[in-house]
Amino acid sequence: MDSSERSVSAFLAALGAPTPAPAGGAASAVACALAAALVELAAGVSDHPDVAARGAAAREQAIQLADDDAAAYGQVIDARRAEDAVRVAAALSHASDVPLAIAETAAELAELAADMATTDRESVRGDAIAGALLAEAATAAAARLVAINLGGAPADPRRGRARELSRRAAEARDRALA
Repeated sequence: MDSSERSVSAFLAALGAPTPAPAGGAASAVACALAAALVELAAGVSDHPDVAARGAAAREQAIQLADDDAAAYGQVIDARRAEDAVRVAAALSHASDVPLAIAETAAELAELAADMATTDRESVRGDAIAGALLAEAATAAAARLVAINLGGAPADPRRGRARELSRRAAEARDRALA
């Protein structure tokens, strides 16, 4: 069953189960989706339809990324079971793309949430701040997964990109809280 069809309770039970997936990547994606929904809410109430539409699109994208992460990490598990170091390295490299996409989406959402937190609609400030905090957390967690997956490839530029996204999200969080 894909993540878009699971109840929150069922997803959390699956996340807490002692199985390889869903795990940290899917949790990061769901946090990203929660941030997207809060951006969508704040923008809708504040009459920013373009930002609301971006939040809605990011929410759907993040849910898909939760499923993509499980599939990508499944390839890592298969390669490890085969005890094939070349396949493991390739699978880990491929598995880094999903959390990097989560971090990209979440960093953008952190910035949008910070923008919404500074609008003149006080009624959505708390929602926008919550969105910025969730987006920053999703970015940081996903960026860390990129670094872990690429541990054997210290020169891979995706590591630097993930760090940059974390920095952007942290700055947006700080702006939202100011």
